[in-house]
Amino acid sequence: MNERIRIREVRLIGPNGEQLGIVPVQEALRRAREMGLDLVEVAPTASPPVAKIMDYGRYKYEQSKRDREAHRKQRASEVKRMRMTPKIGDHDFQTKAKLIYSFLQEGHKVKVEMWFRGREMVHPELGRQILDRLAEYVSEIAHVERPPAMEGRNMVMVLSPARR
Repeated sequence: MNERIRIREVRLIGPNGEQLGIVPVQEALRRAREMGLDLVEVAPTASPPVAKIMDYGRYKYEQSKRDREAHRKQRASEVKRMRMTPKIGDHDFQTKAKLIYSFLQEGHKVKVEMWFRGREMVHPELGRQILDRLAEYVSEIAHVERPPAMEGRNMVMVLSPARR
């Protein structure tokens, strides 16, 4: 049962995309050689298979060029992290808030962790007030993806850039 199927005819497409009809494989190869181009099987599962006359090297080059261009246009977004404590000073808060603002402008998500130590755990509302203040500060360019919530000794909030 393991018979080898030999392709005898192909549907031939010319270098400019025109249909050249169904021709024997040898005829298709001869036409490609005459034009100084390659015969490339485009749709092997079709009946009969489809082959195209093209410059394969040029095709591969243009395809890699398109792939590189598409890769360059992708925006790598990562999650930036910022840690604070409930006893953060006003100037330190402003500095970190500006840094978070710039991360969001660049299109990154920001995970803000409020870090509670020792007796600070007794007053989680102080940490929540600071995180709420931060959310208000960046509200014009970001939205709160995950509101402040306790995770062990940390209160975590995730900000993501607003879609424009």
